[in-house]
Amino acid sequence: MSSDVRVHSWPCSYYLNLEKQWVPGKLTLTPHSLKFSADRTEEVLVGLPLSSITEIKKETSLFIFSAITVLEKGQAKHWFSSLRPSRNVVFNVIEHFWRELLLSQPGTAANTTSPMTRGQELMGLMASSQRRMEDTAKVLHHQGEQLDSVMRGLEKMESDLDVADRLLTELESPSWWPFSSKLWKTPAEAKTKEDVSVASCEPFGKEGVVIRVPAVVSQRTESHSKPGKLTVLVSGLEIHDSSSLLLHRFEREDVDDIKVHSPYEVSIRQRFIGKPDVAYRVISAKMPEVIPILEVQFSKKVELLEDALALRSRARTSSAEESCSLRHAASRLMGCTTHRELPTGGREGEQLQLQRNWPLLSDGEAQELTQ
Repeated sequence: MSSDVRVHSWPCSYYLNLEKQWVPGKLTLTPHSLKFSADRTEEVLVGLPLSSITEIKKETSLFIFSAITVLEKGQAKHWFSSLRPSRNVVFNVIEHFWRELLLSQPGTAANTTSPMTRGQELMGLMASSQRRMEDTAKVLHHQGEQLDSVMRGLEKMESDLDVADRLLTELESPSWWPFSSKLWKTPAEAKTKEDVSVASCEPFGKEGVVIRVPAVVSQRTESHSKPGKLTVLVSGLEIHDSSSLLLHRFEREDVDDIKVHSPYEVSIRQRFIGKPDVAYRVISAKMPEVIPILEVQFSKKVELLEDALALRSRARTSSAEESCSLRHAASRLMGCTTHRELPTGGREGEQLQLQRNWPLLSDGEAQELTQ
């Protein structure tokens, strides 16, 4: 996913050391950078990669005004004040993405200097595809169990209706009918079916957890956001705070709509009659991994907004490029294998053409793929 996708932006002021004054503008956060642009000139005064930040703190300017300080490598310190809606909201979101980037890519600085080899790219594509397939398989497995439970319930209802029909026939038949006593007998199959419960099947895995990601959650207004966790279960959704205390649980059938505002932000709502709706807004650096699962589990309730639609078009382009690169890598591997065992017959021309189009892998790359 492109690192230029905007996660969020807030109005604030930035302190210029050279001019000794505060400049009003907008602070913008992307998955890998933090930028500040002035309101008047729209010039980007600050552009910091998150990987170059060593510390983020809450401080006060002039001993009165609340501010956020960002310490960059090389001891350069940046001051941001007059943050809206509040300093805590901005701090929680920035710190969340900064920590997740450090945890997911501990060697970001080293990786930028040494590009990934073709073997590492291929293994990364295979691992990503495997994770997507595992998540989808969990949801489909649970849906299959639900269908089995529905079928068992329908069979029990059919058996109960059969017994009721027999009893009604017995009551309506005249007393002199010689075969009325046989109608009281129910098949043995009906007795066994009566013991089948229509209870919902047990969740898949431990507690039915499909995925759990750290997030910044807020209810109703953005000014009440705080660190927490979002858990996707096969039976619903759960939102916890930073102390793992359950804030709210959405049962699967109670979720009315899920709006995807951006690749990293969604809102979940449950409607009520006669009282306020329950709505939570969730921002997470791992949200791109959660959105495909939500689309499978809540297909008719997920709504993509404008930024999310732009994400979808980019994702389709990137997936096409990934599949193309995967086919290229597989073709190169096939070329390396068939070079050692040349086929006979009319396929010699195709083999020679394949060898011309795709150069062979080096010994180091072949050894890396073997490992």
